[in-house]
Order: sequence, then C-alpha cells, then structure tokens
Amino acid sequence: MNANLAQQDLDHLFHPATDLVGHRRSGPIIWSKGEGVHVWDDQGDRYLEGMAGLWCTALGYGEKELVKAAAEQMETFCYGPLFAGRSNEPSIRLAARLADWVPIDGARFLFGCSGSDANDAQIKLIRYYFNAIGQPKRKKILSRGMAYHGVTIATAALTGLPAFHKHFDLPMDDIIHLTSPHYYREGRPGESEAEFVERCGQELEDVIAREGADTIAAMIAEPLMGAGGVVLPPEGYWDRIKPVLDRYGILFIDDEVVCAFGRTGHDFGCQTYNIEPTTMTMAKALSSAYQPISAVAVPPFMYEAIEQAAGGVGLFAHGLTYSGHPVAAAVADRNLELMEERGVMAHAARMGEYLQQQLAPLADHPLVGDLRGIGLIAGLELASVPAERKAFDPALKMGFKVAAACLDAGLVVRAIPGDVIAICPPLIIDQEQIDELVKKLTIGLDQVATTRL
Repeated sequence: MNANLAQQDLDHLFHPATDLVGHRRSGPIIWSKGEGVHVWDDQGDRYLEGMAGLWCTALGYGEKELVKAAAEQMETFCYGPLFAGRSNEPSIRLAARLADWVPIDGARFLFGCSGSDANDAQIKLIRYYFNAIGQPKRKKILSRGMAYHGVTIATAALTGLPAFHKHFDLPMDDIIHLTSPHYYREGRPGESEAEFVERCGQELEDVIAREGADTIAAMIAEPLMGAGGVVLPPEGYWDRIKPVLDRYGILFIDDEVVCAFGRTGHDFGCQTYNIEPTTMTMAKALSSAYQPISAVAVPPFMYEAIEQAAGGVGLFAHGLTYSGHPVAAAVADRNLELMEERGVMAHAARMGEYLQQQLAPLADHPLVGDLRGIGLIAGLELASVPAERKAFDPALKMGFKVAAACLDAGLVVRAIPGDVIAICPPLIIDQEQIDELVKKLTIGLDQVATTRL
C-alpha cells in the first residue's frame, strides 16, 4: 500500500457507507486500475469485481468506446444546462433512446446525477401532480422494510434500513413502511409462501383503510431488493400487491436503479416480474458508472398535468445544475448503444442462468442459510444454524468476515445488512470468469467456516 496515500485518506477523506471506526484502524484499499471484470489495487494484486463496483459497471472497466464518447463531448461542448428551455444534443438523443427502451408509452425523462436525487425528485413530482389535479391530501408514500431508495433526507426516509435512520432523525411522518417481502426472514413458523404473500397483501389493504386511500400518493419499490439483502419477491407477490394499488389510484414508482438494463435477465426488473410501473427511476448501469447520471421516466398524463400547473407559476421550479449534463448524457447514450450493438442483454441473460447454476451447490454450505438470485445478481444469507434459519449475532459481523476472506482470495463481494453476501458482476462476464468467481467465493466461505469451527 502507498503509505502516503493511505495516510492522506485517513487524514482527509470522509468515507460514505463505511464503518468509520474500523476504517481508522485498518486503512483504505486503494484501487489503481480496472480492465473488463477485474480491478487491481495499488500493490498490483488483481481481483475479480463481483459487485460491478456498486451494482453499476455493467460494461466492465476500461471500455474505450465510453472513454472516447466522454472525451469527444468534452472537446465539443463540455457543459450546458437544460434550464430555461436550453438543450444539448446528447440529452435529446439519450431521452429519445430511453423512450424506445422503457415500458411507458410516451415517457418523458428528467435527468439527474444519482439514484438518490432521482428518487427524491420522484417524491416531488408525485406531490406536484396530485396538487395539480386537485388532490392535495395525497402526500403519503408507501415503502417497505429493508428497502433501499437513497440517502437524501427524503429518500433515506423511504429506505427501510435502521442504520440509515439512526442519528438522522428519520424516518418522516409521510413515509409508511410495509413488511419486507423477505419470506426467509419474515415468514412465520408454519406459514407457507402463499400465506405469507396473502398476509403482505392484506397488510397493504389494512394500511390503506387505516390511513385513507385519499391520503396515499404512491408506493415505491424495487422489483427485487438490492442493497436491502438481494431479496427476491415470493411467487405471486406482485400479482397480489399491484392490483390493490391500482384499485385505489395509488401510483407505483418503480425503482430500477439496481435492476435496470439487463441485470435480472430482461431490460428492466419490472418486465422480469410483469409489473406495470407508473414512473421509473434509473441510474447506475445507465452509464455503466462512467459518468454520474440518473433518469426519471414520467408518463404523459403526469407530465401534462405538471406542465399545465407549472404554467400558472411561471416555470417548473425543480432542476439540478448537472441535469442532462452533456458529457454524462453522451456516455449514457453510447453505453446503451453498445448494449444494443453487442447483444449485451442476451449475453447477460445466458450468463445469468449459468451463474445461478454454478452457485446452486453453495445452498448447502454450512454458513449459508438461504441462497437466492436471478439473472446476474445473487445473495447468500449467512446463518449460524441454517436448518433453523437462525441468524448470527450481528456483533460477530460474519458477513464482513466472509467479504474480507473473499477479498483475500481475489474476489470483491459486498456484505450488506442481514449478513448477506451480495454478488452482482459486470454484465460482460463470461463462463470462465463466473467459474473464477464461484471458486473464490467458495474459498472465502470455507475460510470463515474453518476459522469458526
């Protein structure tokens, strides 16, 4: 490790989503380069990037076409805002391309910089819309326990993970959290999966009756939960939930930040689970993380109501300095174009099937209580007594121990809440690299299991 750089990190950087006390003791891992599905640290050691950074480097590292797109746009027109009706070619082209991708006819796109600010904008847009159509009482947003939707004040409130609330004075009154669709953890003794789904559906109906449908604006949810534990909805869950929302005129915000662009075997997670969204949030793989960019897709009926209401104010008073940044938009547009040209979606679907097949034997590993996944995303939930679904004492930090052992073996994975080991490699991964991933994951699990014994 470069001792000088490491010390400067400890002296000057404020690390997000980090055990700050532990970081002070152990210091940083400093990445120096990346190529394809591999990254290198500053000591020259190579690792398979099993998390695509943070669920985002879909086309892998060192993609020269994206570098070229950024450089050409910087040289041509490096920045221009979308405020006051001004525009730029990359933003226009990206919006038009996305319109062909998303399952919302006639969608409009509001660009931002991250999934957090996009979901924050979703709340504002939902409120604006209901005020515009004369239903100002509709303010409440339904979310779920264990959900992750961002870290702004509003989106951290939507998030259903306790660490994102503690000391931040969250959540807020207008956010209502429903039971997580995590049958493995939330299912009651003797309760079948179908009975669990019915209980979740009945809970939703009971909450609507208690709060009043005319006070609830929307429900936000990921098709499958990412950072909240790689939680796949049980069979029939969305078939039970979505019709209830439709019955009461509650809009559905589809948070596709993790699922979009091939991760679950389809273009979008909502297509994998046959959910019809009202609005959509996209980020991460939108640019394969080569530039920060997000997008909110809004249907025509919402846009038209917002447009008319904004006319009475004089302008639509929302936007970021970097909304539709031409460099970010150019990279995102080229990223999606490359996915189309190279058949990345079909490749990811095939590799997703292979990944799930190769991971399947780990369901019987002595540390694994539950193995779940679809496409190129998976989670291994650790358990002290797998047969009894008995979790480890959180103080043991078993997830972090396994992630550290995997790193020693040359694999980057992520320990997320609930002692879950998350796996989410770049979409370009091939069979040989999947074999490498599974081999190193097994080494990490075995190392911790041996130490525990």
